[in-house]
Amino acid sequence: MTLIKTPTLETDRLILRGPKASDAEAFMAFYATERSQFTGGPMTPRQAWNFFGTEIGHWAIHGFGMFIVTRKGSDAPLGIVGHWYPWGWPEKEVGWVLFEAASEGKGIACEAAQACIDHAWHVLKWPTIVSYIAHGNDASVALAKRLGAVLDEEAVQPKPETPGYVYRHPRPEGLA
Repeated sequence: MTLIKTPTLETDRLILRGPKASDAEAFMAFYATERSQFTGGPMTPRQAWNFFGTEIGHWAIHGFGMFIVTRKGSDAPLGIVGHWYPWGWPEKEVGWVLFEAASEGKGIACEAAQACIDHAWHVLKWPTIVSYIAHGNDASVALAKRLGAVLDEEAVQPKPETPGYVYRHPRPEGLA
């Protein structure tokens, strides 16, 4: 299964495409580990399967969502990066998850997130972009800062019962 009308984004090294059934295994494997602690995990296989379905449903509901990230020339999923706006979220978000620790520190998440931020500004025409980051997720805080985002302590929290950081991405100069 592939999603109809799901765009594909391309960077120098990466392809960002819509999720497909064969990606579920890597997604579920990630959410079975402690690495997923900052993004809702760890989860049981059933919970991870349901969450994977949520990712696909998000595309159907909003017309945008999280992309599966692959290297050019390989269809193996490295992670999921993109646009996120579930019910109850105060603002639209760009978020990132790399499935394997071996993918970290290579600029993959940064390159993919920048492509999604550009897409949100120029194609989706979002008025603002934030990244919600759990307390303790120092790697994501560092990435948000590398992307030029700044901590917005006045922003509304998406989960007031478990507040985290809200990093606001700067609007490009000259963008209407």
